[in-house]
Amino acid sequence: MTPRIAYCSPVNPAPSGISDYSEELLPYLAQYAEITLFVADGLRPTNPQLERQFTVLPIRKLERLARRGAFDAIVYHIGNSPAHASIWRVAQRVPGVIVLHDFVLHHFMLWYAANVQHDVQRYVTMMRARYGADGEHVAQLMIRSRFSEAAFSFPCNEDVLAAAKAVIGHSRYLLDRVAAIRPDLPRGLVPMGVPLPPVIDRNEARRRLGIPLELPLLATFGHINAWKRIEPTLRALALLRREGIDAHCVLVGSVSPNYDLKSVIQRLGLQAAVTVTGYVERSQFEDYVAATDVCLNLRYPTAGETSASLLRLLGAGKPTLVSAVDAFRELPPDVAAQVDVDESETDMIVAYCRRLLADPALAAALGARARAYVATNHTLPGAARAMIGFLAEVYGWPAPRLLRTEPLWDPAPPLAAVASPASPVQPAASPSLLVYAAARAAADIGLTEDDTAALRSVAALIHELT
Repeated sequence: MTPRIAYCSPVNPAPSGISDYSEELLPYLAQYAEITLFVADGLRPTNPQLERQFTVLPIRKLERLARRGAFDAIVYHIGNSPAHASIWRVAQRVPGVIVLHDFVLHHFMLWYAANVQHDVQRYVTMMRARYGADGEHVAQLMIRSRFSEAAFSFPCNEDVLAAAKAVIGHSRYLLDRVAAIRPDLPRGLVPMGVPLPPVIDRNEARRRLGIPLELPLLATFGHINAWKRIEPTLRALALLRREGIDAHCVLVGSVSPNYDLKSVIQRLGLQAAVTVTGYVERSQFEDYVAATDVCLNLRYPTAGETSASLLRLLGAGKPTLVSAVDAFRELPPDVAAQVDVDESETDMIVAYCRRLLADPALAAALGARARAYVATNHTLPGAARAMIGFLAEVYGWPAPRLLRTEPLWDPAPPLAAVASPASPVQPAASPSLLVYAAARAAADIGLTEDDTAALRSVAALIHELT
């Protein structure tokens, strides 16, 4: 049989990292099945391949088609972003397999109550019923915009798991936590697949960016907020500089309006040693990755996610530090350096950076193992095989077989040319009002570092207007 799959996901220009994820996976998944793509009502995909290769329908049509038996499987992608609202609305009525991208859906459920149900008290009632007085206390803080780290302790995913026929996750950590809530629910581990990034020469990238070739360079990538461990990172930078290591740190990404990054930099006396780029286009982003000596991808607390941006750093062959928590602990120790999130955090960052900056051969070896790991364990063909195999188990199909020997298209875009060299590294400047407004809006709707295509579209529009 040829499986017929209803695939329900954000796609670009919808602001969710899962838009990029699905557009990369779909050409490979279609090697095994006939796929109908369901998107939010009124959304028109910006990727022309989607409408060229698939039937693309508004998700409001799914329920009627499903009840007629038009599909052999339904796949819903659910994440902690408003872009999943229409998918969640249908998933509650029509059972399917849920790809759970974030274990913690707290922020999504708060947004859904306020903006779809138009009754934020439903969120407060749910928090009280599920989690008691502690839950209600956190809910009251959240609805008053007093965003609390404690929110990550209340996942608000019980209704999603109750509606699922089965769950797919990208880590054992996430699936183990699902099992603690619903041990009866079938669970499938599907590794996140990413295109292997291009290898860019470090010195060429630095010349384009105007960065001195000999400068020891640390960098973080992605949306900057309180959970990305920026302050411990910058404290480590200050300690390295006191030791006589003339290191610089570049923070590549937009800054949350709820995080006072400027004050952190000033308090640590690092105005001359830190650059905040704001959002950069893809070619410049890749140049910053290539130019960096040590990448830092730290975060705590987490929503239980698997980070596509981290996999892209590792795939680019960069020595990378990660927080030793949740799904990130599943990375082998010879692939990424694990940093504890206790009182030793800053000291561990210092020790790792000191060693990697002093031993380029060691740093290169760690980066090479990271790239080999991604090339072996996080491929798009492997992700498609794992997903179709689990769907076959859940729905009782025969063993999957290839319908097409090649993917429908190559999802890895060619490396874009750099229009002009960037200015030399210097302290962060105040962004224009337009860029600042766009950054605030992006943060407000839940854009993260994984939403690369959506952010590229925003940047292109800003470029046209300035």
